[in-house]
Amino acid sequence: MHRRIIAPGALAAASLLLAIPASAASYAPGAPGIGDPYYPDYGNGGYDVSHYDLRLQYQPKTDELQGTATILAKTTQDLSSFDLDFLLDVSEVRVNGVKASFATSGQHELVVTPKTPLAKGTPVTVVVRYSGVPSAKSAYGFTTWHRTPDGAIAADEPEAAWWWFPSNDHPSDKATYDVSVAVPDGTQAISNGTLQSTSSKLGWTRYNWRENKPQATYLATLALGKFDITTSTSEGGVPVINAYSKDLGDNDGAARASVERTGELVDWLSGYFGPYPFSTAGGYVPNTTTGYALETQTRVYYSPKQFANGSNTSVVVHELAHQWYGDDVSLKGWKDIWINEGFARYAQWLWSEHEGEGTTQELADYVYGSHPADDAFWTVKPGDPGPDDQFDIAVYDRGALAIQALRNEIGDDAFFAVLKGWPKEHAYGNASVADFQRYAEQVSGKPLAALFDTWLFQPSKPAAPAARTASLAKAGTTVAQPKSWKKIEATNDVHGH
Repeated sequence: MHRRIIAPGALAAASLLLAIPASAASYAPGAPGIGDPYYPDYGNGGYDVSHYDLRLQYQPKTDELQGTATILAKTTQDLSSFDLDFLLDVSEVRVNGVKASFATSGQHELVVTPKTPLAKGTPVTVVVRYSGVPSAKSAYGFTTWHRTPDGAIAADEPEAAWWWFPSNDHPSDKATYDVSVAVPDGTQAISNGTLQSTSSKLGWTRYNWRENKPQATYLATLALGKFDITTSTSEGGVPVINAYSKDLGDNDGAARASVERTGELVDWLSGYFGPYPFSTAGGYVPNTTTGYALETQTRVYYSPKQFANGSNTSVVVHELAHQWYGDDVSLKGWKDIWINEGFARYAQWLWSEHEGEGTTQELADYVYGSHPADDAFWTVKPGDPGPDDQFDIAVYDRGALAIQALRNEIGDDAFFAVLKGWPKEHAYGNASVADFQRYAEQVSGKPLAALFDTWLFQPSKPAAPAARTASLAKAGTTVAQPKSWKKIEATNDVHGH
């Protein structure tokens, strides 16, 4: 909330200035955006969140959501006011126990002005009481809150939080979560992490979920409806919680035949990426009309359409690979999307090789040979694709091709050391493409700037020798399609939204 005071004369202005303590001059509003050039209005400046406590009540019949969000944060500057990203209707905001004034601004900003300005380094507890019908809200012409026949789900990228909780909505500000949701008896509420407890009272059942490792806001998910929930433990000791809408129809069998392999695939991926980084794994398949899947932390969201042609372990591998590459180590800015998508796609290539359906090199050869030099595919730069091409197929396929080129350059020993060491090096933090290049150089002992520039940043088809003359197909040569290709290609729309 920005107030402009216009004094009628110089004397009045002078007396006004004298009334303000000298120290107050340093207090300023927090920025309405965190500074990401891809999404200038996403996230906020002036504070860092450590924990979200969300206490919610949801009525599926009307799509009405009521909530109290308690946000624990610390200021990073002297703040006169700060923003939260949020769309629902707010009835009260308190800052450190004291009522604060608030107003909406722009497409999705809630501007909070505490009664007393906040000094840099101050621990802050923000309580926001709110309600509304999420499906009735939109920003920039879209909504990421998806109604289902028996409830709703929140799962989308790069934004989903605004429709169900106020936040600092950018991956660079990760936090832990407690999500407590009351729903009518017979309906279930599913979120990230571990189900701590459930309780029933007066026709309502409350589910208490906890994610105890730092989590980006877009990776927080909420599923409300009637599910069949399965629990198991992987051979490696990872608890698995999966859920399936009770009305998936013909897709039910294929969904279960895929997602029920989560424990096996988590253990298999651990061989490449190191120990699984979270307390639980799993996924859920709600009855939605969306077409994508999303690596929501510990509890992957899958659209039923992913299983329309039968079982699809490739998409499960892709989303589980993100638990290391994207969730454990999150991007610093949205331009670093290659670290998420290139490596999740490469995990699919590794799975193809494991299944005997095409080696990673055969898949690299096929991708390289399938796109002639004048194909627009090569104009997208996976290392900084721009917001319009953030989820372009080139970020996935050319991104994975860059990883195979790196492997050929530094050799398998160094490559697999990088693959496993990276999630440990930046565990539960954020990192950039530049950070990854430095780490790969450190582990391999080789200068890699030219290779990264060629494969990630040049808007043109690299010359074949840049990867490996003997193996990469020359332009114009027809390369046999690996057996796994159609399965991998079927996941091309995993983030197509």
